Amino acid sequence: MTDRLAGKVAFITGAGTGIGRSASELFASEGARVVVAEIDPASGAETEERIRTAGGDALWVETDVTDAASVRTAFARAVDRFGRLDIVYNNAGGSTTIDGPVTEAPEEEFWRVIRLDLFGTFLGCKYGIPRLIESGGGSVINTSSNVALMAVRGRDCYTAAKGAVASMTRSMAAEYAEQGVRVNAIAPGATRTARVAALAQANEHVDRLVRESQLFGWCEPRDIANMALYLASDESRVTTGQILSVDSGATV
Repeated sequence: MTDRLAGKVAFITGAGTGIGRSASELFASEGARVVVAEIDPASGAETEERIRTAGGDALWVETDVTDAASVRTAFARAVDRFGRLDIVYNNAGGSTTIDGPVTEAPEEEFWRVIRLDLFGTFLGCKYGIPRLIESGGGSVINTSSNVALMAVRGRDCYTAAKGAVASMTRSMAAEYAEQGVRVNAIAPGATRTARVAALAQANEHVDRLVRESQLFGWCEPRDIANMALYLASDESRVTTGQILSVDSGATV
């Protein structure tokens, strides 16, 4: 273990799998105590156990990021257990193959994405930022997407949500700077989580498209987690209001 996050407490949503699990394990290896905020009991408990087995400290809290009471309770449990909060990483979210052009996408998919990706981030900030302020300041890391920064066909629900996350990140950075809170967002490219890898395996066109559009091919969960680590650490103490692409050059 090293100590880039020594003494810090990190609250990470969607931490049961994929990027969230990778970030949770990385943060713990750097000295953070990690709150695994995850809706799925099996994967949440597994992430907690993996961190403990590796010598870290973690608490799994069942959390539905689309439900205000659930999010509020999760933050209360985090502070009750660890006494403070320094990092909020709003990682939970995701798109589906149901998305499409605005004239074709189902209205239900629009509201699903808005509720999960945008409202979930809103709630994480609404109830997490006061906890950071109580601790003297800290870092909020939101999850946008490179599709919010470039034109992409057939993703109008997802781009709407992730574009809003980017805008909200900037306004919150200005709003809470005086309280010592930094607010940034990561804009990942296509990332080879287990779910996305299965989709690519089933559709060769997806894999080929990613390899052609991303200069170094697929992003891996650890690539995104490494950026989150930088934003969580004091190394980024004057970095705020930024939407940082980790997308293998797709937005170049």
